[in-house]
Amino acid sequence: MGGLNTLNDWLNYQKNLHFKKIDLGLERVTEVYKKLFPKGVLFQVITVAGTNGKGSTVAFIDSIYQQSNFKVGKFSSPHILKYNERFVINGIQATDRKICSAFNKIEQVREKTSLTYFEFSTLAALIIFDLEKVDVAVLEVGMGGRLDSVNIVDNNVSVITNIDIDHVDYLGNTRELIGFEKAGIMRKNTPCICADTHPPTSINQHAHQINAQLEFVKQRYTGDIGLISKHQQQNAATAILTVQKLNKTLPINTTEIKTGIKYVKLNARFQIETIHNKTFIFDVAHNAAAVKVLSAELAKQKSPTIAIFSALKDKNIGLMINKISMIINQWLLVPLNVSRAISMQTLSNQFSLDHNIQICNDMQDAINHSINDKQYQRIVIFGSFYVVANALKILTPFMKNNK
Repeated sequence: MGGLNTLNDWLNYQKNLHFKKIDLGLERVTEVYKKLFPKGVLFQVITVAGTNGKGSTVAFIDSIYQQSNFKVGKFSSPHILKYNERFVINGIQATDRKICSAFNKIEQVREKTSLTYFEFSTLAALIIFDLEKVDVAVLEVGMGGRLDSVNIVDNNVSVITNIDIDHVDYLGNTRELIGFEKAGIMRKNTPCICADTHPPTSINQHAHQINAQLEFVKQRYTGDIGLISKHQQQNAATAILTVQKLNKTLPINTTEIKTGIKYVKLNARFQIETIHNKTFIFDVAHNAAAVKVLSAELAKQKSPTIAIFSALKDKNIGLMINKISMIINQWLLVPLNVSRAISMQTLSNQFSLDHNIQICNDMQDAINHSINDKQYQRIVIFGSFYVVANALKILTPFMKNNK
């Protein structure tokens, strides 16, 4: 197409193509998918949904397969620093050229069918993985499950991680309603692994209704693992059980599993870095349940702590603050330059007079303040993918210099 020469050209085009940024539903994207893959995809598919733990579970599964002779594709979202992070084959991100080529194929067949930004990325992932002839693709659901574009593909194993309250405008305001949306990725006579230790009844009900082979993770992984969080142990156990379900088609041995778990890279999930002799912790915790987990990890080691924080306006920010306020000594609030961002005035109103808060001009201002303040050795950056991404763009060069 004329004028769409670079990846940025394509992404800007997609952002304005559909009248709604988020438009859950499978009718439009299925229409295009069937034109691209009339007989479906040829590789094995693992679909992962959940409120928290999706990204980590996907990373564990991907890391295990990377230890084997099988070729693995990983589709995840959102990206932190670079759009290409969404499409990874055997640990290597897809090039701009491959992504643009996939977009071009979608554009050629979609005709008048309108697609969202995320729907474009889902279809692009399938095209890229098909061309790369992967043996297995691990697909992370964007939102919900039942009506998410990832659900156009019939999977060989489905995975449901922790379920909690989030995206209430789209998924409902109870765990039962949200559980039903997540359960939509299940398939008849097909394994589904559920990692939630107290699952909503809607999960069991839907599995029974469609005759899915539902199995729960009964114990956490306690082997050699760098991350000692019990939630990451649960995610690791979920990944192991998932790959074992495909053992007849893609046999994985114990050594490959242990190595994959041990050397997994979990970017922005309690990611600890030493920068300017201070401890920086990056975590994409962006709802109350995830912040509660982050708080528990920080509480294991007492240290005066600064938080660099912001959140999107559709989140329960008051509850997020409440879950971690006992750990944080000073809050540096940063504005976000996105449509769903909360204003600094509204954000500051979420805090009580007891909280030590400071509104910063931008992320660079917050980072400078945290580094220069001699009282605090530990800086935790959280609240949104956007917050962490903005911080990593500034701090990544210093992390490389430290290694």
